[in-house]
Parts: sequence; structure tokens; C-alpha cells
Amino acid sequence: MSLTRRMQVVPTLELESFMETALKVAFASTDMTSVNQHFGSSKSFVLYAVTLDEARFLEVAQFGELEQDGNEDKLAVKIELLADCAAVYCQAIGASAIKQLIAQGIQPVKVHDGSQIKELIADLQTEIKAGPSSWLAKAINKQKAVDPSRFQQMADEEWQE
Repeated sequence: MSLTRRMQVVPTLELESFMETALKVAFASTDMTSVNQHFGSSKSFVLYAVTLDEARFLEVAQFGELEQDGNEDKLAVKIELLADCAAVYCQAIGASAIKQLIAQGIQPVKVHDGSQIKELIADLQTEIKAGPSSWLAKAINKQKAVDPSRFQQMADEEWQE
């Protein structure tokens, strides 16, 4: 299986700056408005960058058609596309795909067929504001840049034994 079409927003300095604090999330969707696909047989994914107050469309990627079962190779190209995502929302997902996504630090989120992407993004933003769940807290911490002077500051502090 291979990626057949991909449309991406052209990166700008402003978008790069936005991405420094945004979480990248994906949705298994054929219509770009609702989650309506099983992860393994998804024909396309829509990716957004989400912050506390804003969500921006980043890209849509389309794949060739495959059956849900019997072809593990289909997962590799999808997981590669989602490599820097914090989560992927889908209607259903198999155990093998869950295991592979978790190993890459991507949280699979199962939702009802037809769940609206805008509503899911709003729910995610509400969760960030209210106090994120454990997977979301990990994703947020992973997104934060490491301050290179942090270790020097620790070394300069007085230590007590």
C-alpha cells in the first residue's frame, strides 16, 4: 500500500512558530468533516494542529483501498504519515495497530462513526484547559522544547546529601 495523494499547507515562519506549541492530531475521514473510517482500512486521514485556542488544517493524505484484515503492510505507511501526531481518531482499530501506534507515542482514540471533527477538536481543547488526561499530558510534555541551559542551572545549584 502506498500514499496516493497528499495535500499540505505550505509551511511558513508563522506556521512553524504556531507548531512549536501545537499538538498534531489526525482523523480517519473520507469527507474531511467527520470520523468515518476504521484505522487499518482508512482511505484518508485529515491532520490538524491544535492549541488551547485554535486549530489549523495541516494536510489530507489519501491511500489506495485495502481490506480491514489480512494485510499488515498497510499499517506501516499510515503510521509513518502519523509519526509526529499526538493522537489519531478513528471509528475502530485493531489490536496490532494499537500496539504499533502506542510504540510510536501516538494515542489511538476510538469514536462513534460520524463524530464531527470540529466537535472532537473542541473537546480536545476543553480537555487541555481542564487538565489533560495522562496520554494528553505526555503529548503536551513531549511537545515542549527542552531548555539546553537547564542542566547547567541544575549543576550550579547547591546540592544537599
